[in-house]
Amino acid sequence: MKTLTSGEIAKYCDVNLRTVIRWIDSGRLKGYKLPGGGNNRVKEEDFLAFLQDNELPIPADFQSKETRVLIVDDELQVAKAISRVTTRAGFKSVIATDPFMAGALLTSFKPQLMTLDLSMPGVNGYDIVKFARHDYDDKSLKILIISALGEEQRQQALDLGADMSLPKPFSNKELLNTIESLLVK
Repeated sequence: MKTLTSGEIAKYCDVNLRTVIRWIDSGRLKGYKLPGGGNNRVKEEDFLAFLQDNELPIPADFQSKETRVLIVDDELQVAKAISRVTTRAGFKSVIATDPFMAGALLTSFKPQLMTLDLSMPGVNGYDIVKFARHDYDDKSLKILIISALGEEQRQQALDLGADMSLPKPFSNKELLNTIESLLVK
């Protein structure tokens, strides 16, 4: 567990040390004192939550350098093919073969991009798009539909909030170009 001092937080936020102490004393920033009346300490995760809650920028030191991609497809071979392309391109990728695993990985893996098949057993891809756009914390998540369904069904997913769609089958180059164009938006 990494912790930060009040002084470190003041530097990251470009504020006076007293301001940080007031944030902690008022309960706005979760912190604790070291035994013996030492300086305040704040867990890194609490500091990041404070920044997000107050719509403050995340300092570069805390931003992940690696783009994370969640691949959601019940056809494992297709998911592995997408994973190979994204991993070779330098992205960190994980695979979810069912919608419930996808929901869990959204919150724990925190991807910047999700590739999503629409036809899956149980909860379908449309429901995942709805969840991602209405209930998921990170509204900046990019959603790329990759489906063998027709253009009309893919358009329905776009209307629900997906960012782009790609028909199956696709070329590796087409996949990578689409992902890169999504991530620069």
